[in-house]
Amino acid sequence: MAKKKEQMLKDLSLTELQGMDKSLAREVFDLRNTLSMQRKLEKPHLLKATRKERARVLTQLTQKQKQGVVA
Repeated sequence: MAKKKEQMLKDLSLTELQGMDKSLAREVFDLRNTLSMQRKLEKPHLLKATRKERARVLTQLTQKQKQGVVA
Protein backbone atom coordinates (compact mmCIF):
# COMPACT_ATOMS: atom_id res chain seq x y z
CA MET A 1 0.00 0.00 0.00
CA ALA A 2 2.85 2.39 0.77
CA LYS A 3 4.26 1.73 -2.71
CA LYS A 4 1.04 2.95 -4.31
CA LYS A 5 1.12 6.16 -2.28
CA GLU A 6 4.79 6.64 -3.06
CA GLN A 7 4.22 6.16 -6.79
CA MET A 8 1.23 8.52 -6.72
CA LEU A 9 3.35 11.20 -5.04
CA LYS A 10 6.15 10.75 -7.57
CA ASP A 11 3.73 11.45 -10.40
CA LEU A 12 2.55 14.77 -8.94
CA SER A 13 4.03 18.08 -10.01
CA LEU A 14 5.95 20.39 -7.72
CA THR A 15 3.03 22.80 -7.28
CA GLU A 16 0.63 19.96 -6.49
CA LEU A 17 3.03 18.64 -3.85
CA GLN A 18 3.35 22.11 -2.34
CA GLY A 19 -0.43 22.40 -2.19
CA MET A 20 -0.70 19.01 -0.51
CA ASP A 21 1.97 20.06 2.00
CA LYS A 22 0.04 23.19 2.92
CA SER A 23 -3.24 21.32 3.36
CA LEU A 24 -1.62 18.56 5.41
CA ALA A 25 0.20 21.12 7.57
CA ARG A 26 -3.13 22.82 8.22
CA GLU A 27 -4.74 19.50 9.08
CA VAL A 28 -1.96 18.67 11.57
CA PHE A 29 -2.36 22.13 13.09
CA ASP A 30 -6.11 21.67 13.46
CA LEU A 31 -5.72 18.23 15.03
CA ARG A 32 -3.13 19.50 17.51
CA ASN A 33 -5.29 22.49 18.30
CA THR A 34 -8.28 20.26 18.97
CA LEU A 35 -6.13 18.02 21.15
CA SER A 36 -4.89 20.94 23.23
CA MET A 37 -8.36 22.45 23.64
CA GLN A 38 -10.34 19.31 24.37
CA ARG A 39 -7.56 17.11 25.78
CA LYS A 40 -8.73 14.28 23.53
CA LEU A 41 -9.36 13.44 19.91
CA GLU A 42 -12.16 11.35 18.49
CA LYS A 43 -9.71 9.64 16.15
CA PRO A 44 -6.22 10.04 17.64
CA HIS A 45 -4.64 7.85 14.96
CA LEU A 46 -5.32 10.57 12.39
CA LEU A 47 -2.64 12.82 13.89
CA LYS A 48 0.10 10.25 13.39
CA ALA A 49 -1.16 9.23 9.95
CA THR A 50 -1.36 12.84 8.78
CA ARG A 51 2.14 13.60 10.02
CA LYS A 52 3.49 10.55 8.16
CA GLU A 53 1.69 11.54 4.96
CA ARG A 54 3.12 15.05 5.21
CA ALA A 55 6.60 13.57 5.67
CA ARG A 56 6.12 11.55 2.48
CA VAL A 57 5.10 14.69 0.60
CA LEU A 58 8.05 16.66 1.96
CA THR A 59 10.42 13.85 0.96
CA GLN A 60 9.15 13.93 -2.61
CA LEU A 61 9.38 17.74 -2.66
CA THR A 62 12.99 17.61 -1.53
CA GLN A 63 13.88 14.95 -4.08
CA LYS A 64 12.28 16.90 -6.93
CA GLN A 65 14.02 20.10 -5.87
CA LYS A 66 17.38 18.33 -5.76
CA GLN A 67 16.76 16.98 -9.25
CA GLY A 68 16.02 20.49 -10.44
CA VAL A 69 12.44 19.87 -11.50
CA VAL A 70 10.72 23.15 -12.38
CA ALA A 71 7.16 23.79 -11.24
